[in-house]
Amino acid sequence: MPPKKPIPPPAADAAATAAAPPQPPGAGLSQVQRALRKLGLVRDIDFALYLPMRYEDETRIVRLADTRDGDLAQVEGVVTECEVVYRPRRQLIATIDDGSDTCQLRFFNFYPSQQKQLAVGARVRVRGEMRGGFVGRQIMHPTVKAAGTALPNALTPVYSTVAGLAQPVLRREVRSGLARAVLDETVPVQIGFRGAWDLRASLSFLHYPTPDVAMATLEDHSHPAWQRIKAEELLAQQLSQLQARLERAAQRAPVLPSPAEPLASSLHAQLLAVLPFGLTGAQQRVGEEITRDLCREIPMHRLLQGDVGSGKTVVAALAAARAIDAGFQCALMAPTEILAAQHFGKLVGWLDPLLAERGLRVAWLTGSQKKKERDEMSAAVESGEAALVIGTHAVISEKVRFKNLALAIIDEQHRFGVAQRLALRGKAVGELEPHLLMMSATPIPRTLAMSYYADLDVSTLDELPPGRTPIVTKLVADHRRDEVIDRIHAQIAQGRQVYWVCPLIEESEAVDLRNATETRDELTGTLGEPIQVGLLHSRMPTAEKQAVMAAFTANEIQVLVSTTVIEVGVDVPNASLMVIEHAERFGLSQLHQLRGRVGRGAAASACVLLYAPGDSGRVGEAARARLKAMAETGDGFEIARRDLEIRGPGEFLGARQSGAPLLRFADLTTDTLLLDWARELAPVMLQKHPDLAQRHIDRWLGTKAEYLKA
Repeated sequence: MPPKKPIPPPAADAAATAAAPPQPPGAGLSQVQRALRKLGLVRDIDFALYLPMRYEDETRIVRLADTRDGDLAQVEGVVTECEVVYRPRRQLIATIDDGSDTCQLRFFNFYPSQQKQLAVGARVRVRGEMRGGFVGRQIMHPTVKAAGTALPNALTPVYSTVAGLAQPVLRREVRSGLARAVLDETVPVQIGFRGAWDLRASLSFLHYPTPDVAMATLEDHSHPAWQRIKAEELLAQQLSQLQARLERAAQRAPVLPSPAEPLASSLHAQLLAVLPFGLTGAQQRVGEEITRDLCREIPMHRLLQGDVGSGKTVVAALAAARAIDAGFQCALMAPTEILAAQHFGKLVGWLDPLLAERGLRVAWLTGSQKKKERDEMSAAVESGEAALVIGTHAVISEKVRFKNLALAIIDEQHRFGVAQRLALRGKAVGELEPHLLMMSATPIPRTLAMSYYADLDVSTLDELPPGRTPIVTKLVADHRRDEVIDRIHAQIAQGRQVYWVCPLIEESEAVDLRNATETRDELTGTLGEPIQVGLLHSRMPTAEKQAVMAAFTANEIQVLVSTTVIEVGVDVPNASLMVIEHAERFGLSQLHQLRGRVGRGAAASACVLLYAPGDSGRVGEAARARLKAMAETGDGFEIARRDLEIRGPGEFLGARQSGAPLLRFADLTTDTLLLDWARELAPVMLQKHPDLAQRHIDRWLGTKAEYLKA
């Protein structure tokens, strides 16, 4: 849906608005306001919903004698000593006595005011982590207040913050926002909560819990106040998705009729005839689902998911042919130039000769193009001569105007932000919306798809093309690199090629990883003549990347050392061995994507996961779970399920690539009962109480509701 037009200012203000020069975003804001905005805290309700990440207990004072090493304790006592020492470095050391024992306070950074506060004889209240040491009890950098002030009657909240925004300031702002926020009930009692905590009571409690609360119920979000918050959040999400679906049902897209009897002269039929392989049953089924969508005037909003190598590009090409047969244009957008070039190469080979007969062509648009070439391509798009437009983000630049775009295809949709998807949708002409087909090689488990993508129709390619060989996956510790080198020699002797993937481009002091350049040089020396070792990474100029890929495809390069730039879309059937260095550092879906770059030809293929045990001689628990999953299964859907188990839904979906997590509090894997409740209530509320439903969405999602429509 195109963004709403801004409301014009009243006439009285119009002249002033026109006279004033445009202000950059954030101009006129104080440092604190800018920091708050960075945290997404703008509206009163934003502050109210900004819940603490943990709490500190300042409600009690304990005796020094009753504290143990590691305790976070608050004590009161009299300062008996205070001095500044200069060895081994400048520091302030004070000692307090509470009658039961003494404790040393140590400050490496301090102000004269602190020294004054800790004058001998002063009675102070001190809080910090207790350490037992050679000199007795000690607290490093404690918080110090004057003794005798009233103790708080609630736990002190600790909020996630950004540099420069201190906790006291943030606490003050949150308290003020919570007091101002309108927290009236948006869920009618007759259909919603009965006898549960209301919203204001829940939020007030979660910001300032009473000291008698069981901390475990706050930490695992099982407290009734937490349950209320999560239920409201899930309801907002379900309402928003349902609303997006209803809005889409009211929109109109070009109808692309499909003839009852397919004409042999149609582009679709001709493309099927020139393909060097037959379609799998899954490809045929998904093709029919897409065709049915394109015949309707409601815009298609379909996610095509399939495992690596399941043939999504073919399905996309056939959908594009349907659009072109109906006299419209199709756009295909990919996240990287390498992937866009890959699609371009395949689709040009299939479609260009067929389009040329019709006086049409395939256009190519990327950011690295020369101006002359880009202008030429843009003109072909605007005139309608370019029936199919393939490219990167350049496809959605302002200068590109389509004559009659009817179908937009987005590959590796998880790599695109929502704003980019919305921009592509805005390229249709007039009031019509383009049909939208999104493709992903990272399968999404069904439960998650139902919850997060309720506004999407999901098609699944669950069958691999015949002739694809299964890939053997081996876990190999780093000290056995010599064996891997021997394996590479054996593969190359058979005329095969090898990928070697590294996680970083250049050395980082913080991360002990071998860099790609160093690895290329090392492999060149180890493998010797005449084996050619190439290098590919994201910082190379586009022309150089393309030259390297062309040389690898032509077998002029036998071993390609690369960063994860090859994760998606690179297709060299002759490559039969994939070595992934520091595999323990990669995500599970990323490992699966990389593995899918081999096994594309008839030769038996293997993937070697080289891992480096840490100082303990073992890899971390999550890394071990990822490597185990890779070794045990090659099924992308099973991989996705395990990935979800390891990472949780928020990380798995990358916050739905919107830049803002749509679920901050609820967890889809554990809050299934609350989700079922929200899913059941949402349509009733939208139908019977539309005003309340809208207020509920605005409260919880604000502007983020737009993200659900992309």
